[in-house]
Parts: sequence; C-alpha cells; structure tokens
Amino acid sequence: MLTARPFGGGGATNNTDTSAFRTTLIAHAAPTPLPAPISGESVVAMRGGPLILGGLDSSSASVSGVFQLDAGSGRLREAGALSGPLHDAAAAALGGQVLVFGGGTKTSTDAVQALPAPGGAVASGTTSHQVGRLPTVRSDLSAVTIGGRAYVLGGYDGSKPIDSVLQTTDGRSFTQVATLLAPARYMAVAALGGRIYAFGGETASGGASDAIQEVDPQAGTARVVGHLPRAVSHAGAVVLGGRVYVLGGDVGGSPSDAIWRFDPAGGKVAPTGRLPVAVAGGATVTVGSTAYLIGGTGAGEAPLRTIVTLSLRRERVAPKSASNPQPPSSSSAGNSSYPFAGRLLIADRGNNRLLVVNARKQVLWRYPSRTHPAPPGGFYFPDDAFFTHGGAGIISNEEQNERIVQIAFPSGRLLWSYGHPHIAGSEPGYLHEPDDAYLLRNGTVSVADAQNCRVLIISQAKKVLKEIGNPTTCTHAPPRSLGSPNGDTPLRDGNILVSEVTGSYVDEITRHGKLVWSVRLPISYPSDPQQLGPDRYLVANYASPGGIYEFNRAGKILWSYHPSSGNGMLNHPSLAERLPGGLIAANDDYRNRMVIIDPQTKKIVWQYGKTDSPGRGPNHLHIPDGFDLLAPNGTTPTHPYTG
Repeated sequence: MLTARPFGGGGATNNTDTSAFRTTLIAHAAPTPLPAPISGESVVAMRGGPLILGGLDSSSASVSGVFQLDAGSGRLREAGALSGPLHDAAAAALGGQVLVFGGGTKTSTDAVQALPAPGGAVASGTTSHQVGRLPTVRSDLSAVTIGGRAYVLGGYDGSKPIDSVLQTTDGRSFTQVATLLAPARYMAVAALGGRIYAFGGETASGGASDAIQEVDPQAGTARVVGHLPRAVSHAGAVVLGGRVYVLGGDVGGSPSDAIWRFDPAGGKVAPTGRLPVAVAGGATVTVGSTAYLIGGTGAGEAPLRTIVTLSLRRERVAPKSASNPQPPSSSSAGNSSYPFAGRLLIADRGNNRLLVVNARKQVLWRYPSRTHPAPPGGFYFPDDAFFTHGGAGIISNEEQNERIVQIAFPSGRLLWSYGHPHIAGSEPGYLHEPDDAYLLRNGTVSVADAQNCRVLIISQAKKVLKEIGNPTTCTHAPPRSLGSPNGDTPLRDGNILVSEVTGSYVDEITRHGKLVWSVRLPISYPSDPQQLGPDRYLVANYASPGGIYEFNRAGKILWSYHPSSGNGMLNHPSLAERLPGGLIAANDDYRNRMVIIDPQTKKIVWQYGKTDSPGRGPNHLHIPDGFDLLAPNGTTPTHPYTG
C-alpha cells in the first residue's frame, strides 16, 4: 500500500486535547485484479460500483462488453453489451440511463448510445441502443455530469483536437456552452463545485499539454487557470475531499505513477504520492468515498488488469515537540519525498557486487554474500545488471571478467553463463569486455562485445545467432563495422540502439543487421542510449565533467544536464534512464553515487552513496556502473521490451 502526503489539519476537539488531524490519501492495488487486461474503456459510477464499458483487449481489438464491478467484494459481473465494439468513448450517468458518447473502432463515430439504468443499476443482458448523434464525429473525449446535465469536451474529429464544450440533457440535442483555449484529446477531466477542470492532453502537434483549464458552464466561459509541473496526456482525474487528484498518464512516452493534487481555490498543484503501478490511459471514477483507476496501459503499452483504489484517511496526529517528536509514517514509501516505488538494482562495480535498495536507502539484497555465493570463476567487475523474468532473475555482464551471467533472484543460483572467466577472446564462446547484456523476449541475449567491436545475439544454447560488426575492423561503418560499441538497447520493434565510443555515434540497427539511421553527437563519449519517444533519445556522456543529453535523430540536443562544478557535477556517468513520473536516474561512476535528477529544476533530488567517498558500508558505493528498477507490479519500466 502506498500513502500520499498528508494535507489539511484541524484544531483540538476539547480544551485538554492538543491533537491535530491530518488527511492522508491512500492508493493501493485491489487484491482482485480484472480477469483480463483492458485499456481505452469508459467508466461511470453506478449504485453498486463502477460500470466498465467497451475498450481494447490484450490484442488491441475493440470490445463491446459492459461489466459491473462490485465495490464491496471486488467481483466483476457481466452487465450487458454495447451495440458493437467500441473504445476511446466517454460515458455519463444521466436520468436513469448511461449515455455513451462517440469513440470508435477503426474510425471515429458521432453516435450516442444509451443503456437503461433504472435505480442506478444496469440489468444483466441489457444492450445499448442509439439515441442520438454528436454534432461531429468525436473520439478520445471526456464527459462529466453536473446537475442533470452531461457535458462533453475535448476529443478528436479525425484530423485535429476539438475545442467545443457541449451540453445535453438527453443525448439527443446538444448546445455548445464554451470553447476550450487549449483543445486536446486524452485529457483528464473532473467536475467540482459546478465547474469542470481539464488537465493536459494531447495537442494538435502530437505533444502533451501542461494546461489546467476551467470551464464554467453557467457563465459559458473557459480559461487556463494553471499549469501542471509536467506536460501529460492520457492521465485520469478524480475528486476526493473537495480536491482534484490527477493520476498517472503518459509523460514523454512513458507511463507515470505520479499523483498530483489540485486545489481549485488556490489554483495550486502539489505532488501527493505515487500509484502502486505506472499507468497511462486508465479509466477513472469516484463511487462514494472511494475513487478507482481501472486498467490502462503500462510499460511497453501493455494493457493492464490492475484496479487501483484511492481513499482518504483522517487520523489524529500529536503535535511535534522536543519531548514528543513525530515519527516518520510506517508507510512513507508512497510519500512524494521518495522519487520511485519498487526496488533499485545497482551494479556496484568497484566493490564487485550487486545491491538492491529501496527509496528509503535500505539494502534489501546483496550479491555475492554468505547465503548467495559467487558462481565458479568468481564475480568480478559487474558493469551492468538488469532484472529479468518479471523480477525472478538478473542478468549481469562482468566486463573485465569476460563473462555474462544470469542468476535467479533472490536465491543467486547461477542459471546461465557465456564467456570464460579472466580469458578474453573473439572465438565462439569468448568475449572481450562485454557491455550491456540484455535478455530479449525470445530468450536470446544481446551484448555489446566492446573490444571485439561487435554486437552479438546469443541463443540459450550459447550459439552466436548474429554478429553485427567484426573484431578485425573497429571503425564506424555500420553495420559492417562498429567503433567500440558500449550500448545495445533493445527497442519495441526488435531493433537495437547502439552507441559507438569511437567517433561518438549512435545507430539504430535491425535485428537482422540492417542500418536504420546513424548520427554523430556533439559529446565525447556516448554511453548506453535509451529511447524516450518517437524521435527523442537519452544518452550519458561518460566524461569528467560528464552530462546527460536528450537528442533527436538529426543530432540536435533537446535538453541537457552538465554542471561543470559543485555537487551537481557528474564524473563519468555511464547510464541514464527516465523513471516513471519523469525523473532521470543515473549512476555517477567516479563520484561513487546513484543520483536522481529532476529535469525541470536540474537538481539532484535523491542519491544513494556518499559523494566522492567510496566504501562498502550503508549508503556507500564504489564506482557504481549500472542500475535497474523493478516496479511493484513486477515490470521493468526502463527497459520494457526485454525478457
């Protein structure tokens, strides 16, 4: 369970009780998930719990099912069907029926469907029927109900986002009541105090918006009243305790686990903890005192079965004093002062070990140890390490031990290895300074065999299936030859993102060895590039002072972090990755620390390891050279396309 930041307060209840109150947002994954993953669905509040309508299944096919989630038991029952498959529609409960607006399958529709819901419940076997049409086709839209009227806003007409805010009392006739100043699709929308609030969304350019828009239907106005800390689309919004909470969403191409609290009275936005899973496009609804975030997509755009429930807990808090200091919350892992949820794996190269720590800097696991002995040949110089099999294993390349190992987690049992300890070579079965070994989804292993100037694809039977580059020519001429490759990041389509130290190049190469594109970067030593979006990449500059850079395929630097002095300076960072929520983590090798950086403020917000102080004790590292994050749901959000 994750606990968000407390807010609010109150006076004493009597003359002798000096306690105050705080209200805490609790967000946790329901113990019973959905029976099948779903995304792009609509949801409305019914008497017994959320009603889920349509969406996309695990094969990205539209579905027509309508299901009732019981708020008490968490069970899901079939409650009928839409007239046909549909996703990315909007729904609202109005006048004893549920109205479903727009959406689409292969193309958008203007249809408005209705499901009878007498007494706030849809009877089993009910099928929707068309009752009207929107003024234009509209998908990716949102809808809310205020005082016997439904309001439709945002969305997409097939060519651009729609700016009109429509009002209806029956789904048959519509009146425009306002015009959005920042039209978008996939907005997070909630109603509070007779007004509608819309957050972010995807704009006409395809990028995300940070705008917070307020619509006053009575006055017929729409205005921008603030900005989110980060641009986001596909988020959700719920109302609890007189405040609006913005949940998750797509931040720069990755799902987020962030929760933001918006106070309409002051127009302020504040971080308020984290979701138990990073999610984009989840459907949201509030039923009574509980809010729900249902389904959506996670890492790699995989649809989710997750149901996240959110509620407020009011608790008495004794005042702080010298004699009665306030202890930290036992569930503070969800507090916004912690920049990630889950377990952080660190390849502590100079100490010849792997560590797993949490955001509170507690060591959860170390390898090798008395209970987890090293494999034959020892465990030496772990340059990188990544979780595999949903957290059931770890793959690590021992760069100067000339070997790749796969071990079980947490037992440490050796599962597989390739290479010969302490013996370098280029013949079959040998490596020379292997870098960035990944387990791919098909069970093969990719590795940048740096000093052999090649990238290898190796089968579980230890047979080389593909060699990109060759040991005899270490110059930039991909795919025939590579200049000392040190990165081979797997991409969604099976391609590989390669960094070449010689010449400072980054290349995308297909699994079959065909060059897709190549660019020379204006940095000295590109290390371990990562893809952030359709044409946006992240790379570390392994230098002193070093830096972190975002760039596109034309080689243009889009963002950078490279302080030249002070605590923020990096000394040979070798891997940088964006975490759920948008923060950037990096191992700062020769300052002996792992750091997490806020890209907006360009400040270090968390670190493990004492700056410039190598060691083996608590909160100490020695040349950390790689890391990985295992999310609470068992996914690896920084490399979602691996095994």
